[in-house]
Amino acid sequence: MSICEGVVLSLESEAQKQHFQKVKKVWLTVGVFSGVEIDALRFGWDVVTRNSIAEGAELIVIGEQGQAWCMGCSKHVQIENRYDDCPACGSHQLQVTGGETLSIKEIEVE
Repeated sequence: MSICEGVVLSLESEAQKQHFQKVKKVWLTVGVFSGVEIDALRFGWDVVTRNSIAEGAELIVIGEQGQAWCMGCSKHVQIENRYDDCPACGSHQLQVTGGETLSIKEIEVE
């Protein structure tokens, strides 16, 4: 719920800066390694947005896949789990480069 509260605070801050009154849709990018439970996020969204600028706003979650750079073969690869081995060469020397994101990608307002 604290993540949802942070998103609502960001939306309210932007509403003051950009002079909009209502948020209709919010697109969030959520990486597989971000530690965010999507179902909990959706539940928290409905609760936290009550009586706020985002009340009734649709939450659209965009999943971000895990990406890594392999030190063994110098390739950028897609991974499913943080400690996977390289799908190209089998090396365990991977540096995660994507999938940790949690960000507001876009909002639709009135």
